[in-house]
Amino acid sequence: MNASSSSAAPQPVKSALRTLDVIEFVVAHRQGVVAQEIAAALAIPVSSLSYLLTTLADRGYLAREGRRYLPGPGLERLRAGPEALPLADRVAPLVRALKGELNETAAFMVQRGWEVESLVTEASDQALRYAVDPGTRRPLHALAAGKVILAALSEAERARYFAETTRAAFTPATRTDEADLAADIARITADGIAVAREEATVGIVGTAVPVRLDGTFVGVFSVAVPAVRFDAALEARVRQALLRAASALA
Repeated sequence: MNASSSSAAPQPVKSALRTLDVIEFVVAHRQGVVAQEIAAALAIPVSSLSYLLTTLADRGYLAREGRRYLPGPGLERLRAGPEALPLADRVAPLVRALKGELNETAAFMVQRGWEVESLVTEASDQALRYAVDPGTRRPLHALAAGKVILAALSEAERARYFAETTRAAFTPATRTDEADLAADIARITADGIAVAREEATVGIVGTAVPVRLDGTFVGVFSVAVPAVRFDAALEARVRQALLRAASALA
């Protein structure tokens, strides 16, 4: 009797096998190998291999020295426990996943003085998008991520923040008054999520959630969406994706 199709052994994924073959081949050659050697040994067209090598090098799984490819630091990261990784390396896969799920610009942000800094970012592929470079800093009061940071401060730190800062209005919607920001902070504390509608940039809505490691606040996951796309359905998806990302590290 023929076995049913549902019981057939799963077939390997060719693209995954090809990726693993390339990594294993490079690891086996301590002196490094050039693309033509990899292509000849693994019967991969050079045109296809070039894209794969570029991707693996960009992600750190291979390193390039001149024309030769060698094992990259990304392979060591896979062997290390999560606690041994820098914070940026721990959150980067989750930022990529946020962008991949939503196809909206996603970031992990941290506090730098009275500013919020984008530590890891992934820009949307859509023509209409908000993009931010890693290292970009903005004042805390205008961004959803910044307000999450304000909500995580102690009362003494928050009092010092209000005493030391002058808060510029970047758009007509920017909330600069201490009482307004205090109300926002109370809402974020209750809801566990922040939404800033066109407060830092006209036409952009930011949503953010706090991130904690072992109970300690370390930063914020954030998603930025053009206001014209930010309907109720997308807002719900963004919220759910952000909360899942934060819970993955908790």
